[in-house]
Amino acid sequence: MNTRHLTMIASGMVLAGAASLAFAQQVDVGKREYGAVCATCHGPSGTGDGPMAGYLSGRLPDLTTLAKRNNGVFPFAHVYDTIDGTAAVKGHGSREMPVWGPRYMEKSTEHYRDFPAPYDAEAFVRGRILALTEYVYRLQKK
Repeated sequence: MNTRHLTMIASGMVLAGAASLAFAQQVDVGKREYGAVCATCHGPSGTGDGPMAGYLSGRLPDLTTLAKRNNGVFPFAHVYDTIDGTAAVKGHGSREMPVWGPRYMEKSTEHYRDFPAPYDAEAFVRGRILALTEYVYRLQKK
C-alpha cells in the first residue's frame, strides 16, 4: 500500500469519526428518555404539570427545584436510585411504576437480541438511567 492509499484511508477514518460525533451530538438521549417516560406525569419542563398529573394521588414534585431544595446541591444519587427503582418514592405508587431499571433491562434484551457479540445489559441500563438523571440535572432552575 502506498502513501496515497494510507492518506485516503486515514482521511476516511477521520471523516467517519467526525460524522459519528456529529450524530451523537444531535441525539440527546436524556431529553429523549425524559420525553418518552417522564413528561407524561412530570410535564415537559419538569414542573409536575404533565397530562397525567391530575390522575395521580398527591402533588408531583417540581423536578426543576431539586437542587434548590437540597441546599443548592443536585441529589444525583437519589434521582438515579429513584429512576432505577432502588429508592422508594411514595407518590409513585406500586413498585411496578415507574421503576425503569427492570424495564430498561427488558429493552436491552430486545435491542441486543440479534447482536453477534457479547454485550453488557447492565451497562445499557446504567447508560440510559445516567442520561435521564443528567437531563433532570439540566432542568434545574439557576
